[in-house]
Amino acid sequence: MGIIIPETELILNPNGSVYHLQLLPENIPQNIIIVGDPGRVEIVSWHFDTVDFKIQNREFVTHCGTYNGKRVMVISSGIGTDNIDILINELDAAVNIDLKTRMVKDEHTTLNIVRIGTSGALQQDIPVDSYVVSSHGLGFDGLLNYYQDLHLINENEISEAFIKQTNWNKNLPYPYCIKGSEELINKIGYDFEKGVTATAPGFYGPQGRKLRLTPWVEDFNEELTNFKHLQYRITNFEMETSALYGLGALLGHQTCTVCAVIANRVIKQYSKNHHLAVQNLIDLVLKRLTM
Repeated sequence: MGIIIPETELILNPNGSVYHLQLLPENIPQNIIIVGDPGRVEIVSWHFDTVDFKIQNREFVTHCGTYNGKRVMVISSGIGTDNIDILINELDAAVNIDLKTRMVKDEHTTLNIVRIGTSGALQQDIPVDSYVVSSHGLGFDGLLNYYQDLHLINENEISEAFIKQTNWNKNLPYPYCIKGSEELINKIGYDFEKGVTATAPGFYGPQGRKLRLTPWVEDFNEELTNFKHLQYRITNFEMETSALYGLGALLGHQTCTVCAVIANRVIKQYSKNHHLAVQNLIDLVLKRLTM
């Protein structure tokens, strides 16, 4: 007999749904879109052919419906890898743990999870309003260091090259690097700029911004721009991808991040109409995900 997961480890609501997301197994389709901004959920679901289910708890807003004859869900994570930790673990629990017996199911269900985000480009040749697909998530956040099997999925050569080239501060979390799903990346972002996405645990100091406080390295973004290892370079900065790719890989799900570039951090240029770029990206992702 398998191990029963205690109530304190897998918290359920009175109706049997997973705690933060408030979703039941039957609510969850194979194809899922993640957005950070709760307000963007409705922008995505506006494109659906039907919207059959809506629920909201805290920053987690979910709309489920159909597009191109297939069930699809859009759910907001809020900002940061800590929220991705909640989101991916609870989505996985809902489909791969029997919520009544609290035992892991014998048959594994794989989800296709695509994050649509916005980000700042770290290379001069990546224009604003273009799209980047993340081949890897390079995490400065430390989240995956809390899971025992990180060593099984980490791209050690890239991590170690990054530590060496940037003279990484040993007081900061180990910069782990995880590949996304090649199948999903090639399906969704085959004609996008492709590269390593750096994931920061904050918007200001961790991304090299200086207001009244000075970041630990004042030329941090320049170091990211200059990083090279084999064919890899760091294309952009955001706040969720490393956790999405890491948890997806450990839990057996297909993951992909695509971002609209709303700013170029190298040439200090900001999009004049990033809302249009995001709208067009949503349309592309929905069509390609449900092909």
